[in-house]
Amino acid sequence: MKLVTISGIDGSGKSTQINLLEDYLVSQGKRVFYFHIIEFGIANKIARLKSGADKDAAKKSVIKANLFTILLRRFLMWIDLYRFNNLTKKLKVAGYDYILSDRYFYDSILNVNYLYGKNKNLNIERYIPKPDLAIYLEVHPELIMEREKKPDQGKAYLEQKSELFKNKIEKWGFQVIDASKNEEDIFKEMKKRLAGIAS
Repeated sequence: MKLVTISGIDGSGKSTQINLLEDYLVSQGKRVFYFHIIEFGIANKIARLKSGADKDAAKKSVIKANLFTILLRRFLMWIDLYRFNNLTKKLKVAGYDYILSDRYFYDSILNVNYLYGKNKNLNIERYIPKPDLAIYLEVHPELIMEREKKPDQGKAYLEQKSELFKNKIEKWGFQVIDASKNEEDIFKEMKKRLAGIAS
């Protein structure tokens, strides 16, 4: 079973590309499990409980947090990692060919780093399963802010997150794809990278 992850700043086209990739793999007769790190995470489930009926409030990006909240997020990430490892074992037994991860633990780590206000190495990094293919969709924040649907966090947030990602490209083995191109060209490049790990 192959693990393919797509990371990038908000508005870079992660969900669009992973949906295209899922459709493509299913059309090739592959069993695919779609995974979304934020939806899966316990922190998100807690936010939903706190917001009650207001589902949109739970989805809003966290751009500020006190030290307790940051430490809680770090702790919950360990629980999420344990749950993810159990999930992958079950999927392997069930005969899945691919896990497609819309964002990954890498994105969660960089969210914590953003809240810290610095690039910090977290102990959990060494225990995160290495993807067979880790894609980083690279696009300039200015271009994202020119689009019709803009992320709610603003340009400064996107610029800081972009810098945090750039500092981890080599360490985390990201394959970088230029996400300033049109949807179809980006997807063609995605398929090329996928061919490199296909069994």
